[in-house]
Amino acid sequence: MKHRNLTDEQLVDFLKSDDQAAFEEIYNRYWYKLLGIAYHETGTREEAEELVQDLFERIWHKRQESIIRHLSAYLVVSIKYLATNYVKSQITQRKFQEYLIFNEIRQSYVTDESVQFADLSKAVEEAMKKLPEKSVEIFKMSRFENQSVKDIAQQLNLSEKAVEYHITKSLKVLKEQLKAYHSDN
Repeated sequence: MKHRNLTDEQLVDFLKSDDQAAFEEIYNRYWYKLLGIAYHETGTREEAEELVQDLFERIWHKRQESIIRHLSAYLVVSIKYLATNYVKSQITQRKFQEYLIFNEIRQSYVTDESVQFADLSKAVEEAMKKLPEKSVEIFKMSRFENQSVKDIAQQLNLSEKAVEYHITKSLKVLKEQLKAYHSDN
């Protein structure tokens, strides 16, 4: 009962002398106010209660080392500090979770893309086997080696019209054979 009439400064002095009753009086005076501040900062009662508990636990364990001049201000600043660190850790954790999810999606997409590319490449090879050898040669020079119709015609001693015919024929066969891979995107 006698601690209830003491000032904050007196309570801090008794606290430094390991007076558990002084600690309990500080707790009773300030826990509700600190809970309100922590709740305002975190948005959850459970986390706010845990932060207040952590603060009082630290005060008790560091009671002899702490220099507390204005108890009320010390407690308010301390709870805000703890709440801010808690919120920062939650943001960091959330960002890390988002990163993991994004990375997993990206890996899945890359794997799917690789599989689809491999399937498409195989389908292109199969479709090319259905073309005459000359058409395949001309198509590869045109599409894979980026040679112009004029250059291909000169190299193979053909007319430009003949080269265009082989390219058009190859594209028609490929388009027909690769319908399953066509997308409207």
